[in-house]
Amino acid sequence: MSDRRAVVLDVSSETFEPRLLLPGRVFLVHQSVPYAEAWEHQVQLHRGRVGGGRPDTVLLLEHRPVYTLGRRTDLSHWGGHEESLRRLGADLHWVNRGGSVTYHGPGQIVVYPILKLSDHARGPKQFVRLLEETALRLLRQWGIAGRRVAGRPGVWIGEARPAKIASIGIRIEQGVTLHGFSLNVAMDLSPFRVIQPCGFADCRMTSIADEIGTTPELHRVKQDLARHLTEVLGVHWPITAIPSLSSSTLPT
Repeated sequence: MSDRRAVVLDVSSETFEPRLLLPGRVFLVHQSVPYAEAWEHQVQLHRGRVGGGRPDTVLLLEHRPVYTLGRRTDLSHWGGHEESLRRLGADLHWVNRGGSVTYHGPGQIVVYPILKLSDHARGPKQFVRLLEETALRLLRQWGIAGRRVAGRPGVWIGEARPAKIASIGIRIEQGVTLHGFSLNVAMDLSPFRVIQPCGFADCRMTSIADEIGTTPELHRVKQDLARHLTEVLGVHWPITAIPSLSSSTLPT
């Protein structure tokens, strides 16, 4: 076996670390996916990665309207009125990721990396920074100056009263990551107004379309986001577009 090496950016120290290339796959899902279906696939992929039967796998997709409530969700963050949220046409799911309540819907790209953490980062905090770096690079491509805000994971726009454009919430089980991050591309942001996104009462949301004044093509953004993620991770994985999320379309 050849000893080919890749270079991965260590964003915590701004140095580069050479390491062996790792096998993996990236899938761009065309059809929007109900949250429950995507979660079922995450669980299956996670089980396969833990057991060694699958390589690292990344899913990029859009969700049908859904509110997800993470482990840090407080009653004040969403009001506790489940039926009122459902009347807005959205599903609601309690989930085991970090963070509080957020919204997913059409026009937002959600990235689910199911990876062996120790192959890519020294711990969860560095992994979160890698995901933030991925979003920051994508935004720079569109001429948008994103930034980090201390104590508030994710990517933000602006200085005086920053608005959030990318949200992150992960979980590590048996050394393999679950959940991931979302990037607002060209979506209806009004569903965020009935919650405190990520648990912050003063949290405003924005999107790429709102920042640049035009609507990007979603599939192109998915492709570019996948490319930036593989570059940040320092890997060369095939990126495959698939029509829907089903077990038959996810080869190892």
